[in-house]
Formats: sequence, structure tokens, C-alpha cells
Amino acid sequence: MSLARSKPEFERLVTTALRGMPARFREFLKKENVVIVVERRPSRQKLLNLGMNPENDTLFGLYEGIPRTERSSHYNMALPDKITIYQDPLEEQFPGQAALKEQVRRTVLHEVAHFFGIDDDELDRMGWH
Repeated sequence: MSLARSKPEFERLVTTALRGMPARFREFLKKENVVIVVERRPSRQKLLNLGMNPENDTLFGLYEGIPRTERSSHYNMALPDKITIYQDPLEEQFPGQAALKEQVRRTVLHEVAHFFGIDDDELDRMGWH
């Protein structure tokens, strides 16, 4: 069950996480036109498209785009990359303010890492997955 924070309250947690990143990374995200949004939860279809079980699997965040390491000289006229942070699953799994703030930070960093081309295997080795 969600704590039903308002979307602006939750977005402040995401903004705080982004501000905690080194300035050069924040500026790079802006320059590369990465859109970061908050949604209540992923749709059932989104989970199915990702090969997840909507009844049992939880998704806190999602990076959609072409990672920097996979772009070629032909990369142009593409839609902006998108990072979505899902409010309800995070609030449900981390009901305390401190735990929620930390998990939002970890989720934001995790999805930003995907933008920079760091995959889940590497994130595992780094202790971030």
C-alpha cells in the first residue's frame, strides 16, 4: 500500500538524488536531453513487454533509450532517452522516509548508469543491482 505522497513530494526525492550526483554527470544528462519522469507505477503491458510477471515482479525504475556506449556516428534524430521512476512500488517496499530516500537515490543512480552503458551484470559487480 502506498503512503500516497503527492507527486511533487516524491519528485523532490528524485531531484535530491539527481543533485547528489557529480555536477559533470548532471550537466551531461541535460546536454544529452535525457528526460526524467515520475509515474505512479508501470503498466501491466510494460511489465509484460519487459518479460516480467505483473503479479510478482516489482519495477522501481526504467531506462529507455540507446546507451551512450552503443551510439554510432549515425545516431541522430532520435527521441530523447527517458528514465522513469515508479512512485508506488518504491513507497510500498520502502515505507520509512529514510529508507525511501535512499532507495530513490539508488534507483535514480541505477537508471542513470544504464544511460552511460553500465549493464545489470556490471551493476551487480558494483553492488548496485
